[in-house]
Amino acid sequence: ACILMNWIVPIASTLEILLLLYVATMDIASRLIKNEICVALALLGIARQIGSPMQVAESLIAAAILFVLLLVIYTRGWIGGGDVKLLVALAVGLPLASVTELLTITALAGGVLALVHLMMRLLPHPKLAPAGSSLARRVHAIERWRHLRHAPLPYGVAIACGGIWTLFSK
Repeated sequence: ACILMNWIVPIASTLEILLLLYVATMDIASRLIKNEICVALALLGIARQIGSPMQVAESLIAAAILFVLLLVIYTRGWIGGGDVKLLVALAVGLPLASVTELLTITALAGGVLALVHLMMRLLPHPKLAPAGSSLARRVHAIERWRHLRHAPLPYGVAIACGGIWTLFSK
């Protein structure tokens, strides 16, 4: 069983990090976080802890409590449904202390994300990015357009940062 855990944990962690990078990219592109990705993250988190049934139980309880708290925040319109799904999916694979770390780093990354979006107000209104423009220019043009229309922040980026940080710190 120990040999099995020696390769499950690094593979599951690597896949989680890759999925979180994908989530961040897709949240910037579409402001959507897919259910399938959240399910995969939760299952990979359980796989990382499979050697400790008590830790899995602790993680599930922590995730359930987090879900209830985030549901209240969601009903007030302060967070999106995809963000709730993503945070809870990550919590499924983490011990309680790491859930606290996830939320702390996510909040800090969210603050940086909000500052970046506030600074975008100071930038000139971009013209449409013509075909062949750099990725940075296209993202700037789209984000500035969304910002002018009061679109929500791509908070999945902050959650992905919190998740990646937490996975690396384990």
